[in-house]
Amino acid sequence: NSELFTLTYGALVTQLCKDYENDEDVNKQLDKMGYNIGVRLIEDFLARSNVGRCHDFRETADVISKIAFKMYLGITPSITNWSPGGDEFSLILENNPLVDFVELPDNHSTLIYSNLLCGVLRGALEMVQMAVDVKFVQDTLKGDSVTEIRMKFIRRIEDNLPAGEE
Repeated sequence: NSELFTLTYGALVTQLCKDYENDEDVNKQLDKMGYNIGVRLIEDFLARSNVGRCHDFRETADVISKIAFKMYLGITPSITNWSPGGDEFSLILENNPLVDFVELPDNHSTLIYSNLLCGVLRGALEMVQMAVDVKFVQDTLKGDSVTEIRMKFIRRIEDNLPAGEE
């Protein structure tokens, strides 16, 4: 099942590389697609995991690492590099299942192959009122020893109720 997903994802990225002129556009499309997945996936996650509301960003990091990644990708990234203010951390993926069987061609050195994951995290967290910035800092496909995703809390999104409803 995971191999089928990995191969299907690879075909998707390959097609995007053919459809768009440069890696930056492909990266944007992967993020956008991931965002749309995350917006929908959060409902499934909340229903299947029985996780309640997180009280702070550290608790959110634990849920993402220990429950969400395990549930959907079968891995548990480690959480490191907390900022002094507690509003930023890194997820370290020792093994990224999306990159099994993948080698980046030399002419795609700026492609962020797994950028879909950043969009998924951003979209899912936005649906639970958390605006975050998510980006890849290191990538094994680019010769780094690990894959590192950096997450930064931007702000809590306030519910805007229609006029007259409180």
